[in-house]
Amino acid sequence: MNTPFLDLGAAYRELQPEIDAAVVRSLASGCHIGGPEVEAFEGEFASYCGATYAVGVANGLDALHLALRAMDVGPGDEVIVPSNTYIATWLAVSQCGATPVPVEPDARTYNIDPARIEAAITPATRVILPVHLYGQPADMDPILAIARKHALKVLEDGAQAHGARYKGQRLGAHGDAVAWSFYPGKNLGAMGDGGAVTTNNAQLADRIRVLRNYGSRVKYVNEVQGYNSRLDPLQAAILRVKLAHLDEWNGHRKVFAHEYLSALSACLVVLPHAPEWADPVWHLFVVRHKQRDQLQEKLSEAGIGTLIHYPTPPHLQGAYAELGYGVGAFPIAEKIHQEVISLPIGPHMDMRQLASVISAVKHATRV
Repeated sequence: MNTPFLDLGAAYRELQPEIDAAVVRSLASGCHIGGPEVEAFEGEFASYCGATYAVGVANGLDALHLALRAMDVGPGDEVIVPSNTYIATWLAVSQCGATPVPVEPDARTYNIDPARIEAAITPATRVILPVHLYGQPADMDPILAIARKHALKVLEDGAQAHGARYKGQRLGAHGDAVAWSFYPGKNLGAMGDGGAVTTNNAQLADRIRVLRNYGSRVKYVNEVQGYNSRLDPLQAAILRVKLAHLDEWNGHRKVFAHEYLSALSACLVVLPHAPEWADPVWHLFVVRHKQRDQLQEKLSEAGIGTLIHYPTPPHLQGAYAELGYGVGAFPIAEKIHQEVISLPIGPHMDMRQLASVISAVKHATRV
């Protein structure tokens, strides 16, 4: 049987009456920028994350960028980022005119290694930017301790981790702010682009609200040079519907992840490792294999959809050639990017599809 990597249409089929009603409600309101749907979603999402404030923006990259801008990051500054992440984490830093300073990950969790952060801090460092990669929380306590010691801000990239918990507490307000993406394939995904920043800091929230709206809080009065980055009310209305189902959907992902971990334990793949303090939401189920490309080809022949997250680390992308990093600069990240492959996992997979993936992986990796 064919098993797609992710069936984006399944969420709409499940929730069609609710989503259709929400869209009609939004359209009928006559409020097509901002307004009650956005404000309601911001309140509901902040409450879900255990944060005081949520500010909706146009996408996840803008969430990172505007949060950094609100933290006064600019030219000449440095921001510590993971060497193992999607390039958006780095791009947000560059868009502020600042320099991303990469730090290698823990080879087991794939998240930034707190033990390596302090050595990367310089007098120009302003922010530490951990990523909760693949839906697994980074180890926040030591990161926060380092930030406090050096008077640095902490901005978390939660784009893949909606609903994940660190030591029992949902992500959303551990650091100074958390940037979120609602790209359609996320655990909480819109039907288009969308993003948000959550925080307990009233000043940060206010600054992001001003920055997202041309630098203005009163029409035609522009306090700063801002941006046009606003969460669309239609997307907010859809996200409100999906948010009510997020925990249930994350629960399905966890069931499938645990089945994978049990069934593939004897296979020649490196399985994900979740520390005992982590409660991941399994946005991605990422395994490693020394012949990753051959494995992907065999799975494709068996009708199994897979993706590579991500084939090339940011420091080896042409976009960052000017930083001068060559092959071997960050060997842990490079090895990860050469070996990772993401297996299908999603809230609308069924057990037959799961069994077909497990069977195909076992067959493809047998000695």
